[in-house]
Amino acid sequence: MSKDEGRAARHEKSVNLALQGGGSHGAFTWGVLDRMFEADNLWIEAISGTSAGAMNAVVAAQGMYDGGAEGARDALETFWRAVSRAGQASPIKRTPLDVLFGSWSLDNSPGYAMMDLMSRMASPYDLNPLGLNPLRDVVEEYIDFAKVQHCTDLGLYVSATNVETGRARVFHREEITLDVVMASACLPSLFKAVEIDGVPYWDGGYMGNPVLFPFIDHSPSSDIVIVQINPLERPGTPKTARDIQNRLGEITFNASLFRDLRTIDLIHRLIEDGALSDQDYRVMNMHMIDGCDDMLALDASSKVNSEWAFLEHLRDLGREHATRWLTANFDKIEQESTLDLRDLFGEFGAPHRTNTVELKSRNG
Repeated sequence: MSKDEGRAARHEKSVNLALQGGGSHGAFTWGVLDRMFEADNLWIEAISGTSAGAMNAVVAAQGMYDGGAEGARDALETFWRAVSRAGQASPIKRTPLDVLFGSWSLDNSPGYAMMDLMSRMASPYDLNPLGLNPLRDVVEEYIDFAKVQHCTDLGLYVSATNVETGRARVFHREEITLDVVMASACLPSLFKAVEIDGVPYWDGGYMGNPVLFPFIDHSPSSDIVIVQINPLERPGTPKTARDIQNRLGEITFNASLFRDLRTIDLIHRLIEDGALSDQDYRVMNMHMIDGCDDMLALDASSKVNSEWAFLEHLRDLGREHATRWLTANFDKIEQESTLDLRDLFGEFGAPHRTNTVELKSRNG
């Protein structure tokens, strides 16, 4: 496939998008996508998504099938509005005091406290033997997977974790179904494993949040933009039981991304040192859009807050950060990385020599 296949003449640059999971915080990613699809000079070549990132990805693909970039933007808004409506009947809501003081946290919600306690004491096989999941109903109603599978303008990859082997399974666009998306978002403390062809799967975030290698194998674009919604760093030592659990969750769901980025950095070093030949390796430029202090200020409980005002707030943050990134870095796309892996993994002590990351194509 040629680099420009599928791109209109007006699209100056192309990128791949890697979308993390994070519950309601995925509305931040919605905002990033909304801004990216709004940019007439930018072509989104492929999307890799996990959990909420997977939902954003398949909704965008369906919208692309129906109406191109504008169709994707419309589909994303429709979907997130439906998520908010589905959550209106939930007992997990902010307290009046939290509403009064403008806190998006659900830590003080009796419904959230009960859910959190029960998930630590009992299995979903005991608490929810019928496997009820209101979000599944929303996904089934608002996503036409036949359209997703036939959206040839967009490469699509969704990851889930094989419960038996502990390995990531990456589903390509033609394989993506309702069960695949729900498997990618299956938190084992809340829901029974989702079986696909007799194999049980849990949330893809444990082993690929999100996976990056499909871009190297299959995409003509050499730029990967990671939309980061789980803070990589959180200053200070957590002291309360809840804060400890929350930070453990962030570390766990960032571990696979760190692993992949460390591998990229290691291979880059080997190329620079002449241990690997650049004849067999392709250049991948790495980028990241994150919410910085805006997302750092949100605690883990807000990931199940589906109030429309909160989702709109996150969408607007996503658009704002995407706009800043595009303004500062558009000219660098297809030229160099804007994510400095040497700085990210500074504990190795090597000086930063280049911003370009090179990774071997698995297709040779």
